[in-house]
Amino acid sequence: MRREVWKVAGVLPGPATGPERDRRDAVSRPRRAIGLPDELIELLKRHREEQEAERATAAQLWRDGGYAFATPTGEPIDPSTDYHQWKRLLSEAGIRDGRLHDARHTAAIVLLILGVPERAVMGLMGWSTTAMTARYQHITGTVRDDVARLVGGLIWGAVGTD
Repeated sequence: MRREVWKVAGVLPGPATGPERDRRDAVSRPRRAIGLPDELIELLKRHREEQEAERATAAQLWRDGGYAFATPTGEPIDPSTDYHQWKRLLSEAGIRDGRLHDARHTAAIVLLILGVPERAVMGLMGWSTTAMTARYQHITGTVRDDVARLVGGLIWGAVGTD
């Protein structure tokens, strides 16, 4: 498994999917590599193994569309199914209801809290303008508190250190 993954019409490159690409997406959007944590790589490897087992079980019913995430017969996941699974996931996790797209805002805010440079955030999220960063990254109480501590340390931390 590569340490990077890129989106090409939902296809995860590698032995399970082969070299096929959806040309519509490949033409309209440039390829974007993102780094993956080791833990996620392990989860994706396990998922690929599970998908191979589903492929074997489905036998001639398997439709190889090259999707990293598919139905037990290899077909793309229906958006309605995805929506309902997302809602169930939020409920089971005890997280307030929200749209799947809201997860992009959460990801952008987490990157802000972690102190990831704006240019890196733009590259990871696929944004070409800082206006998109401003739209997705909202100043949180945690960020405000961290800034207050940094400023306080800079101003008052130096007092009496002579």
